[in-house]
Amino acid sequence: MDPGETNGMALSLGPGGRRDVIGCPAAWPLGYSFMEALLTSTAVVALAEIGDKTQLLAILLATRFHRPLPIVLGILVATLANHFCAALLGASVASIFAHPWFRIAIGLSFVAMAIWTLIPDKIDDLDDKPARFGPFVTTVMAFFIVEMGDKTQIATVALGAQFQQVWLVTTGTTLGMMIANVPAVFLGNQLIKRVPLGTVRLVAALLFAVIGAWLLIRQIA
Repeated sequence: MDPGETNGMALSLGPGGRRDVIGCPAAWPLGYSFMEALLTSTAVVALAEIGDKTQLLAILLATRFHRPLPIVLGILVATLANHFCAALLGASVASIFAHPWFRIAIGLSFVAMAIWTLIPDKIDDLDDKPARFGPFVTTVMAFFIVEMGDKTQIATVALGAQFQQVWLVTTGTTLGMMIANVPAVFLGNQLIKRVPLGTVRLVAALLFAVIGAWLLIRQIA
């Protein structure tokens, strides 16, 4: 069998040394595994979301509506939509800019995220979110808007650029958001009182910094 064919499907060498199946989803970038991309995306966003303004928004919505299920579903829908666009943007940009300097920029973005994570968010900015709709529509609208430009969305863009697997990164980051926000919906302010936010922010910042340093070392070494 010719090395360029597998089960009748032609293979080509894609950007960054990937082997792409023509007419099929791109194969994994060299050096990454399915679980590595999924677990990294989940862990990064779950930790970064603790104490984030979207988690504070989940608590605010829970205390306003007292209907956890529609709020949880609203968070899921809004996150899937927002993070899919973010991961798609990251993967698309990475496929265009395949140069080493772009990989260095991704590494530096994770280091910047580490610093950003140490800055606590406030709930005061969320008091004017729409409340004239039901809990599901209000949650979808509020979460999608508040997540725009938030550190978890920026992290999703960076993860999409790094792994170049849109659906996998979207799944992982959405799972991370749900891990952090579902307990917030059901426990409300008690979660904030019981969880040492300073420690969680420090752990999340260290995780961002380690990922950023690892990416920089891989490109410079």
